[in-house]
Amino acid sequence: MKSIKFLEKNGVDIKKSLELFGDINTYNDTIGEFLVGVHTKIKQLISFMENKDMQNYAIYAHSMKSDARYFGFTKLGDMAYEHELKSKAGDLYYVSTHINALIEETNKTIILIQEYMNGGEVEETEGNILVEDSDILDKQTILVVDDSNIVRNFVKRIFSEKYNVGVAKDGEEAIKIIKANMDNNFIEAILLDLNMPKVDGFTVLEFMRQNELLDKMPVSIISGDSSKETIDKAYTYEIVDMLEKPFNEQSVKRIVDKTMYRKEVVI
Repeated sequence: MKSIKFLEKNGVDIKKSLELFGDINTYNDTIGEFLVGVHTKIKQLISFMENKDMQNYAIYAHSMKSDARYFGFTKLGDMAYEHELKSKAGDLYYVSTHINALIEETNKTIILIQEYMNGGEVEETEGNILVEDSDILDKQTILVVDDSNIVRNFVKRIFSEKYNVGVAKDGEEAIKIIKANMDNNFIEAILLDLNMPKVDGFTVLEFMRQNELLDKMPVSIISGDSSKETIDKAYTYEIVDMLEKPFNEQSVKRIVDKTMYRKEVVI
């Protein structure tokens, strides 16, 4: 790794990023995952644009925005945010005429990260796959449901010494894990993102409400969407709390403690 001054000289907001990661070692341990993810996301965005699929385009633009801001790549995050807003509004013209600029900024970011790491392109390996082969749990577990590998690994690192941390990258995986553990008492708390591909967080909440699981497996929301409409809709379900992205270690610990306490009170 090069010195963090290299990143600072190239406009990376390291100070803000370290408010999330806590120290440069954690940042360095995780940046390879961002590199892998940004490769995938830009390819998906191109595909969604070509298919005029603005709904999924918005989801992936949102994810790119969040991840870029976590690591201090402010310009890329701001550009992705603009694409998120425009695609949510169904503005295909804006997306198609500005995606080349987003691709260019993404490529600049990739090159910068590779130079910082003093290596070539980072390949995704089996070690990055966090979902267990078996969905049936055998110990007390916090379940993190988020399409961002960065968020899943961040929470896992915070709690891995104290709790078992299970993960799901979308609502479909989450429901599968929840179904597999409906008859046991191992899911202590769920941190649930709302804006995910395939199956979103509201579908997960609806499944849990229909099966009367929200007391047994208390849920708190972690989301980058802080609109009044989303917040009001989330609180129509018996969630414990909401935590807005980006967040830091202290706020995650607080919301997990609060979520787990709900289960103790109900029981």
